Amino acid sequence: MSELLISIKVEPLEEGGYLATSEDLPDLLAQGRTVAETMEIAQDVARKLIESYIEHGDPIPNIPPVDKLSVEAKIPVYVSA
Repeated sequence: MSELLISIKVEPLEEGGYLATSEDLPDLLAQGRTVAETMEIAQDVARKLIESYIEHGDPIPNIPPVDKLSVEAKIPVYVSA
């Protein structure tokens, strides 16, 4: 089993909740009530998508394995003033 690192974009929805998408994995869409829940769902969807690509012989996007990467991320920090 190998571990991959994909970029995820999480945006708030007007009706509430959050939507996750990924440029690395264009078929990925995940929605949740909180950012944490959305990220958890996105991780599961990504795994299932990649498993489906493998099962059907479809090309897998060029996502490098984690063991040779450094990770940089930007996260929002909300502070009430």
